[in-house]
Amino acid sequence: MLRRLSALVYDGFLLLAVLFVTTFLLLLLRGGQPFSPRDPLYSACLVLVGGLFFGWFWVHGGQTLGMRAWTIKLETVDGEPVTWRHAMVRGVTALLGAACLGLGYWWVLVDPQRRSFQDIASGTRLVRHDPRRETGA
Repeated sequence: MLRRLSALVYDGFLLLAVLFVTTFLLLLLRGGQPFSPRDPLYSACLVLVGGLFFGWFWVHGGQTLGMRAWTIKLETVDGEPVTWRHAMVRGVTALLGAACLGLGYWWVLVDPQRRSFQDIASGTRLVRHDPRRETGA
């Protein structure tokens, strides 16, 4: 659980930087005009960018930068690479699980296979991954 949490915090900082850049670019497109506090298009844009951020890494190698740093990898329950469908289901379920006071994440403490809600819903799992074993280093 600590490894997952550490990777999530690491990726959270990276995502925050990406969202800052996204906001900056959107402000440029708007001529510097600020967004209203409850602008649904701005919020949707940030959620979309966040989904693309995680989805891209999961689909292209199964690891975000935080996951790589903490040597964990996302794969399907069959050990196959993650598809965009898996990534989308995982992302939406992760948001819902986080919105429920993190219950989706805490579920790993009671699940016998240490799966979160997003693992169960998307048919994926997190596994330990040491790239040195693959290269023989």
